[in-house]
Amino acid sequence: MYNIVQKFHSGWAYIALLLLIFAVVNSFLGKSSKKEFAPKDRKIALFGLIATHIQLVIGLILYFVSPLGSASIGQMAESDVRLTWLEHPLVNVIAIVLITVGWSKHKKATTNEAKFNSIFIFYGLGLLLILSRLPWKLWF
Repeated sequence: MYNIVQKFHSGWAYIALLLLIFAVVNSFLGKSSKKEFAPKDRKIALFGLIATHIQLVIGLILYFVSPLGSASIGQMAESDVRLTWLEHPLVNVIAIVLITVGWSKHKKATTNEAKFNSIFIFYGLGLLLILSRLPWKLWF
């Protein structure tokens, strides 16, 4: 079961990142061109939100079914172990919280610019945090 969940987590990460990048770029273009916030823009942001939440759930399942067990304090000195067991989950949970805050703030915003701005800032910060803690060695 662990291998299936791990492969799914890795594969879904590509989809989640692409949707998140698309949402950030779309909100930037909408903000910079001062266009109206359309239902299409809402759906793009929503798909980014849903994809990252699915990735979080898969990641939490993976974290708790891992046969490797929890890392000991002594092993945390090794950067790969620390990245996998501490930094990656913690920073990505923070990133997804930021993305969720951006979604909530955009719903409360009354102007088109404020809606695009909320998505751009919070989704963009979330994207930067996610990219900062990806295990790049495992991807390439």
